[in-house]
Amino acid sequence: MLLGKKRKLGRKIEELSVGETLQLAEKIEDKDLLLYLGLTNDSNPLYIQNDYASQTSFQKPVVPTIMLNGVVTSAISKYIPGPGSYITAQQFDYPQPLYHYDTIHILLEVTKVNIERNEVTVGITGCNDVGELVMQGKVIANPPIGEQHNSASKKDKI
Repeated sequence: MLLGKKRKLGRKIEELSVGETLQLAEKIEDKDLLLYLGLTNDSNPLYIQNDYASQTSFQKPVVPTIMLNGVVTSAISKYIPGPGSYITAQQFDYPQPLYHYDTIHILLEVTKVNIERNEVTVGITGCNDVGELVMQGKVIANPPIGEQHNSASKKDKI
């Protein structure tokens, strides 16, 4: 249980550098799609029904793009910059769909570090199992500010 347990903060802005990368892969399974549909009440048959999807240009069910965003925001929260970070902006394009049971391979790369604004820009590239681009864009996040920053500003106010 995480309540009451002090968790380690992610990296501060000074600990991040342009060019830093992280690669991850996540397979999209039925359970993931069913959780998404249940949470959002999104009933688009293109996401889950083979018969329906076969009548479209996609030919088979596709993964909702917001689920791909979720994989990215999870990586921001876990790794770059990590726990305590807050996403302030995101922009994505989806040149091709990702299909059920495909694995998305995502590359995150720090492209800009703005110490004055406590802001990091992370470029995102996502490909399917055969290397086709299914997602690209960027996320802007505020890394956590450590306790020493907060306590220093509290002292300044006293």
